[in-house]
Amino acid sequence: MKKKLRWTIIIIVAAFVIMQFFRPDRTNPPVNPADSIEADSTVPAPVRSILRTSCYDCHSNETVWPWYSSIAPSSWLVADDVHTGRRHLNFSLWEKYPLSRKVAKLSGIFDQVSKGDMPLGKYLYLHPNARLTPAERDTLLNWTQDENDRLTGN
Repeated sequence: MKKKLRWTIIIIVAAFVIMQFFRPDRTNPPVNPADSIEADSTVPAPVRSILRTSCYDCHSNETVWPWYSSIAPSSWLVADDVHTGRRHLNFSLWEKYPLSRKVAKLSGIFDQVSKGDMPLGKYLYLHPNARLTPAERDTLLNWTQDENDRLTGN
């Protein structure tokens, strides 16, 4: 029994060490400030602050990669979440989006935030400061509606 346990531990440790050689891409593409949502003068300072605190790690090219994003297998999960988040919505590229895409993204933000689906629960577990307060949630929801109305002329 001891021999079997020892081999099991050796195999687990070896697998963990081997996993460290398979590193995901954790780079941040360059940011052109003129393309960022912060270049949009209609975005109020409180909204910018909320986006930076609660959204930018996954939805911008300004990700702050936490220490655990360097250790497999969590590195794979974090990198996948960031790359997926950037594909869906990237605040660093906001000004490059056509009007129709901005409108769709604002509607998506409203839907996700109003349902409590964003920020992701698994992200909040290790980043409790990203949790939206009721006031922040309302600020973000009101902004998405107002901005959508402004862009669509309603």
